[in-house]
Amino acid sequence: MRLNGDLFRMPFSPALRRVLIVTTLGSFLAFLDSSIVNVALRSLSERFDTPLSSIQWTVTAYLLALAAVLPVSGWAAARFGAKRMYALAIGVFTLGSLACGLSDSIGELIAFRAVQGAAAAVAAPVAQMIAVRAAGPERLAKVMSVTGVPTILAPILGPAVGGLLLDHAGWRWIFLINVPIGALIVVLALRLLERDEATGAGRLDLPGFLLLALGCVGLTYGLNEFGAGSDFVSRQVLPWTVGGVLLLGIFVVHALRAPAPLTDLRLYRNARYTAASVANFFLGAALFGAVILMPLYFQIVRHESPVATGLLLIPQSIGVAIAVGSGSRFVQSLGIGRAVLLGGLVSTVATLPFVLIGAHTSYWLLGAVMVVRGFGVGATMVPVMTAAFRVIPPTAIADATVQTNVLQRIGGSLSTAILAAVLQSRLDTATTSAQQAAGFGTAFWWVLAIGVCATAPAFLLLKAERAGQPAEQPREPAPSAHQ
Repeated sequence: MRLNGDLFRMPFSPALRRVLIVTTLGSFLAFLDSSIVNVALRSLSERFDTPLSSIQWTVTAYLLALAAVLPVSGWAAARFGAKRMYALAIGVFTLGSLACGLSDSIGELIAFRAVQGAAAAVAAPVAQMIAVRAAGPERLAKVMSVTGVPTILAPILGPAVGGLLLDHAGWRWIFLINVPIGALIVVLALRLLERDEATGAGRLDLPGFLLLALGCVGLTYGLNEFGAGSDFVSRQVLPWTVGGVLLLGIFVVHALRAPAPLTDLRLYRNARYTAASVANFFLGAALFGAVILMPLYFQIVRHESPVATGLLLIPQSIGVAIAVGSGSRFVQSLGIGRAVLLGGLVSTVATLPFVLIGAHTSYWLLGAVMVVRGFGVGATMVPVMTAAFRVIPPTAIADATVQTNVLQRIGGSLSTAILAAVLQSRLDTATTSAQQAAGFGTAFWWVLAIGVCATAPAFLLLKAERAGQPAEQPREPAPSAHQ
């Protein structure tokens, strides 16, 4: 399987190749499980004789645990060692998957899904920390091409893999398939990753952790309920969303005043880091939000099965794979700003045909456009992540990793809620397939706007490059709990 030619063609040292293989596999496993369950919700509802509103908690519990634990991942890696925390997280994720597959009640399944989400919240960012530190600034763009694979491909491949397992092996194997893969990753991590020592992290910034974790949980839950069809002013949405935003605002004030905050927000004083972070937020929105539309289109408008739907989504994965395989060359030949602008323009233009999608649009046309759009999203992700990590000192990698992952998740939750609400409002009044398709076209107008927002920071990066700002940021940031 060739997901990324850079891994095999680029002059990586054997040690770096080992790091990339181990960390990419773990990240892919963690990201894949965030979307693989979606196609099984109806089957799980029938199996446990439980309404979809309850079954939906198998997804919600995973997302809430992810949001709650993610902020502490950087501190944990510094306190106990990145290698140790990565192997532990994958091990817990594997055991959680086994427990999910053996569950006999919906309560058990929801609880063990939360265990999976908590473990994934540590595994994915710590894997990125290990890879970025091993890369060094001179190979950062090439390594970002590899580490971008799980983030972009997993949400697209999840429905396809889930549909195939559901049809041919049963719902339990959606979880049990993780067990041998996870066990292999743990063994590889312990054997191949270099031993690292704890860096003497200070005491956990408990007030900061609680503010950030509860803020992320509140915002994620409120947006998830809004996307599931609740009114924005309902008690399931408004108090949680507003409360989450307020807690995040209080966390910002706390982090700027605390002597050793959970994560150092002073990194945003760097204009290039801020521009890359804004682009990363909207890329998360474009990726995790827009990915819900095409599966629903194929199933609602075209009446395709879960397996057929998964297979019809493969063209977008092909485009992404081509882009991330060439991402480092784009950065080297065009510069970060131009590479972000090119990728953003390609993905934006390739979104236009979806605005005009109909009830009988050719699958060949949709497949071709999905390849191009996937290429644009992938071509944007690599330089954006490169820009974020290139302008910070090595001591700030843990802070930047936590921040980029939190921004991606919040962006994805926000856009999922908005797109689901926009789509549902149109489908409620649709009586024909043509009207249903028009509803998807309206939702893609929002995707188009998100794509424009993700592209706009490219001009700030271009401006910084033309002004001759250095690629590296020599000034050390303020101490954080990770240092």
